[in-house]
Amino acid sequence: MSADQVIVEEAGFADLDAVMRVMIDSFDPAFGEAWTAPQCAGLLPLPGVWLVLARDGVGAPLGFALSRTVAGEAELLLLAVKKSAQRRGVGDRLMQRFIRDAGERGAERLHLEVRDGNQAIGLYRRHGFSEVGRRRNYYSGASGQRFDALTLARSTKA
Repeated sequence: MSADQVIVEEAGFADLDAVMRVMIDSFDPAFGEAWTAPQCAGLLPLPGVWLVLARDGVGAPLGFALSRTVAGEAELLLLAVKKSAQRRGVGDRLMQRFIRDAGERGAERLHLEVRDGNQAIGLYRRHGFSEVGRRRNYYSGASGQRFDALTLARSTKA
């Protein structure tokens, strides 16, 4: 599979099962980062929230991005790619879509938060994000270990 075989499209409530399959596959429970289906479903009807789903050529879910815009700013709330599809351009396609959609929705500044040490930091940096803050001990892992959250940002024009 190559990145040009990945289809990224708007998604909604009907796609939550696919989103949860990707979430369970991609987020290690040791770090406490994954969301529940009710948490995702609770956000979808809110103003400014959108969900996109990446699929392969036969329609199998590969990844998703959940985002929102508020007052000229956009936040990437969640981005996940199935382990079997990682490092194959799916994350890049989801980031490109987030940046494009955010700009079309009037956002001038983009934000996201990520666990310090998460391999996705490289993806975010490649897309122009840089660290603007740190939340100490934000994530609580399954073993009780705590992890910092990094706040990253960039302009939509970057």
